[in-house]
Amino acid sequence: MAHQTIIPAFRADDAQALIEWLRNTFGFTERMIVPDGNGGLAHAELEWRGSLVMLGSARGEDDPLNESIGKASVSLTAESNEQVDELYQRAQDAGAPVAFPLEDTDYGSHAFTVRDPEGNFWHFGTYDPLASTE
Repeated sequence: MAHQTIIPAFRADDAQALIEWLRNTFGFTERMIVPDGNGGLAHAELEWRGSLVMLGSARGEDDPLNESIGKASVSLTAESNEQVDELYQRAQDAGAPVAFPLEDTDYGSHAFTVRDPEGNFWHFGTYDPLASTE
């Protein structure tokens, strides 16, 4: 298995609530949580199927990464159509706004995209861009 070398990272207004939502809705697990000492998170690493995303709480007004709040877009590769269907149902149960409904794409993916409570896009599908290189 290839080692992940590109890791999405972004800020959240309520990082702890976003982590809970990702855990409950999609089954992300917490790999590392570092409180910032002010009620927020300095750094968090979340894992899904062996890959990571990182996030932290919004910081002072001079932090340019605050501009990423609600603007991240993360694409994740699911194991099967059934897993995609299950995740789509979980997203619907969580009330996630659907950006792109569940579909079979012309490039062979079974996929959907929803927004989290912060406004970030989460795309789940069966298309694996690395499959052809293995």
